Amino acid sequence: MTTTLAFPALLRLIDERSSAFRAAVASAPSLDVQVPTCPEWTLFDLVQHIGEGRRSWAATVAAGPAAPAKSVPEGAPAAPREREAQPAWLAASTQELLDALREAGPDRGCWTWWGASQSPQTCGAVARHQLQQIAVHTYDAQVTVGAPEPLPDEVALDGVEEFLFTCVATTSAWPHKPTAFDFHATEGHSWRLTVDGDGARSTRIPAPGTTPVAAADEGPDVAGVSVRGTASELVLFVYDRIPADSLQIDGDAGLFDLLRAWEPEE
Repeated sequence: MTTTLAFPALLRLIDERSSAFRAAVASAPSLDVQVPTCPEWTLFDLVQHIGEGRRSWAATVAAGPAAPAKSVPEGAPAAPREREAQPAWLAASTQELLDALREAGPDRGCWTWWGASQSPQTCGAVARHQLQQIAVHTYDAQVTVGAPEPLPDEVALDGVEEFLFTCVATTSAWPHKPTAFDFHATEGHSWRLTVDGDGARSTRIPAPGTTPVAAADEGPDVAGVSVRGTASELVLFVYDRIPADSLQIDGDAGLFDLLRAWEPEE
């Protein structure tokens, strides 16, 4: 069974993925090119999103659990248009976030947008989600320069569960027939997302070929659909970076369309 990454590992990997992001941006012939996986953005837009977003989350973490909303950093420098100034600006943005997280520690409360999810409203959960954000956007930058790389294994294995716990879990009723989605990473880890009248919730389950899935979950004995791929492929799939035909899907693939179209009430 996989375990959640420890806080020091999350911070280390945020730093590593941020360095990889800067390297991809630096190799681009122009920042005016469109990002294929985020077609509404140019590469400069992506740079701006990464830098400003990390500074905003740094301010939110520093504001503490009493903050009523995401914080806007005061006096933060705008993303520079000059390419030679961007690496330092991006590195400083990452460092602000890492410093704020280290100062706060993993257990301190923090405002988050995922209040009704399976992820806690803590700085540790913020770090966990921030890692996935920079990892996926690093992939975006790499795709843009024609050099996409899989997400590192430890990032991706944590990323499948982080997405399910943070971005999907809800107490809003599923408006369709109750069902389950199984996610199997070829590295040997599996998760089940169950959706019904009580909402959506996920749990780790034994990988196929070990303990029967039904024994590990109170939901349906058989999932309505299952998807199999590397952990990196699963993360990129759930974030809509790669198509379904990049993975092995068994069962009713149309259920994924229903899941993506679902807008739970807050």
